[in-house]
Amino acid sequence: MNKQQLASRIWESANKMRSKIEANEYKDYILGFIFYKFLSDREVDFLKKNDWEEEDFVELVEEDTETVNQCRRSLGYFISYKNLFSTWLGMGKNFDVSNVTDALSAFDRLINESHKNVFDGIFDTLQTGLSKLGETSNAKRIVFIVDECHRSVFGEMLSTIKHTFPRAIFIGFSGTPILEINKKKDTTTADVFGNELEGTRYTVADGMRDGNVLGFDTIPQPTYKDKNLRLAIALDKAKVRSEAEVFGNPAKEAIYNHWMNEVPMGAELGDNGEVLESIEGQLTDAQYDREQHRKAVVDDILENWISQSHNGKFHAMLATSSIPEAIQYYKEIRSRNRGLKITAVFDPHDGNHEGSIEKIDGIKEILEDYNHDFSVRFNIPGYAAFKRDVCARLAHKDAYVAIENEPEKCLDILIVVDQMLTGYDSKWLNTLYMDKFYKWSNIEMIIQAFSRTNRVFTEDKPHGIIRYYRRPYTMKNVVEYAFEQYSGNKPYGIFVPKLKENLESMNRCFEEIKTLFESAGISDFYKLPDEKAEKQKFSKLFRELNKHLEPAKVQGFVWKQTSYEIEQPGGVKEIVCLEFDQQTFEILLARYKELRRPGPDGGCEEEACDIEPYLMALSTEKIDSDYMDSRFKKYVKMLNENADEETIHNMLNELHRSFASLTQEEQKFANILLKDIQNHELIVSEDKSVRDYIVEYQIRAKSDQIHNFASRLGMVVSKTTCFFVPKFNKNLDFMGECGSVKYFVFLKKMAPFW
Repeated sequence: MNKQQLASRIWESANKMRSKIEANEYKDYILGFIFYKFLSDREVDFLKKNDWEEEDFVELVEEDTETVNQCRRSLGYFISYKNLFSTWLGMGKNFDVSNVTDALSAFDRLINESHKNVFDGIFDTLQTGLSKLGETSNAKRIVFIVDECHRSVFGEMLSTIKHTFPRAIFIGFSGTPILEINKKKDTTTADVFGNELEGTRYTVADGMRDGNVLGFDTIPQPTYKDKNLRLAIALDKAKVRSEAEVFGNPAKEAIYNHWMNEVPMGAELGDNGEVLESIEGQLTDAQYDREQHRKAVVDDILENWISQSHNGKFHAMLATSSIPEAIQYYKEIRSRNRGLKITAVFDPHDGNHEGSIEKIDGIKEILEDYNHDFSVRFNIPGYAAFKRDVCARLAHKDAYVAIENEPEKCLDILIVVDQMLTGYDSKWLNTLYMDKFYKWSNIEMIIQAFSRTNRVFTEDKPHGIIRYYRRPYTMKNVVEYAFEQYSGNKPYGIFVPKLKENLESMNRCFEEIKTLFESAGISDFYKLPDEKAEKQKFSKLFRELNKHLEPAKVQGFVWKQTSYEIEQPGGVKEIVCLEFDQQTFEILLARYKELRRPGPDGGCEEEACDIEPYLMALSTEKIDSDYMDSRFKKYVKMLNENADEETIHNMLNELHRSFASLTQEEQKFANILLKDIQNHELIVSEDKSVRDYIVEYQIRAKSDQIHNFASRLGMVVSKTTCFFVPKFNKNLDFMGECGSVKYFVFLKKMAPFW
């Protein structure tokens, strides 16, 4: 529809009014449309000056609160894409009077308070005229289907919608509906949409148990010593300056002992829903808005970055409590670790309040650094485009698909305040650092924020990682309560086992595997058991062991350290030891890979069920070859120096145990190698490793096979290679090599009959 056609439709509507309105009212309606077009075009021009492209306008919706607020502050109003005059031009026959009435209603609702005296009621005359046309959308039965219905229906918008569409039906979908504990304006989601439909509940816990999303490893990380906080609060409550002033005064002693020994660190909810007293409940936000606290948080982030990000493969968010704190964190991390690529995203508008200059200067610094790090060009007027670039880069989408292959273009840490903690998805995010406290009345925000990290991805992302620093003991209680409420009081599987539980589970699996092999008469795991049932059990146990190994690595486990001191509730420390080392694990991995053996067609034949592709892809090329070579050279040296028989025998047993890390075929040639050395048929070179010799023996054996086969047939050696080189026959066959050999063999067999 062009402008002339739209004018025709509007004039047609005006003609329908002729019998219902006075003639002198026409000009008021036409002027109303003209002025609406002017406001619509003005908003489009404003956004284009702020780096919006034509294709971006379809994203101009009320849910984009940042853009809505930007337009309302600068223009005094906001018009969404569907209500733009230019959108009406493209609707053709679908354009209806209801489009205008809905748009005018939305316009009235979204006028900025500071511009009410300019725009309020400006389209009343036009709306009155349209109502005279007869039935409009507010008289029809309309169904509103609202996704994420916990977010946007508790403000002025809801009352406006219900007033405009009095006969409408509302259906809401939400993973975190507003409950009694966190109701907004004394209203719950059930008050708006009615009671939950029976049989429709699918909770966050259900999603985790079904494998559709990951669980969480939640880690409360105090930045102050418990004892120091207790002492400060106890002295303050007893109204003394030191412990010396307490004793000798029974009243003060009672108060002091109460806060030092009886009051818990973190707050809990009482039976009536009241927050009970706690040490952290006495702290103000000023306790955490300090350089000492921020330094401790950054220390924790940097100390754990390599293990938790898998050396930079995954990205993280740092959620802060305010924009000034976000800027301070940005400067702190940037100054201490130039290797990390970081940036920050928050509302860029200054609002003319205290601290606005520092905020604008901070944004300018952040943009300059981002431009330098990634060779792009963004500025404050184009902040919306900067945010879109950050979102795409963090999610590896749009222009940044496959960016993981270019690590220098990846963003490591994004600092936020509120933005992007709801609704944003990136499977490359695996960690959320939270220097932000959520009250009991904001438990839905906890679920939303945590869920940025738990999108299912590769095996090395076993769970989302949450580390929180502000009032950590209270936050732990709030987090557990939040997931209880939103899992139907069945939060099973939401929180993953901690390092202690993972190490203990790995030990249990190993002991069962060890018992299984010993029962089959196999020491040192040098080969698989013979029975299929035993192989199946080994497959299951080894997969379970690895299932606990992957999260343990993220939680700080490294193979070089097999003993860990773990602090338990109450401050008790416990030593947990892993009962096997990396060499043993990789020997078991080699056995696991042997569960899938070459089949008759060159493919693979599974010997046991449920083979895990991820485990099959793990490399075993570096299975402690240094240790095996050191045993080998020591053994050869003992033979050459004529050491006593017992010493040589013990070293030979040790060398045989190291061979367990080899495949069955490699073990066969390793034993032949040892016999040749023992029979003085081979002089060992210092420059060659055990694997070098094994490869030589394998090549020699294959070469002998080829020569024997060719000599029996009287064929050229090169033409028989396809029968001995794995997966090579198909490549040769298209040239006819194997076909000619097979035909030659057929002729030799048939010769006696001719």
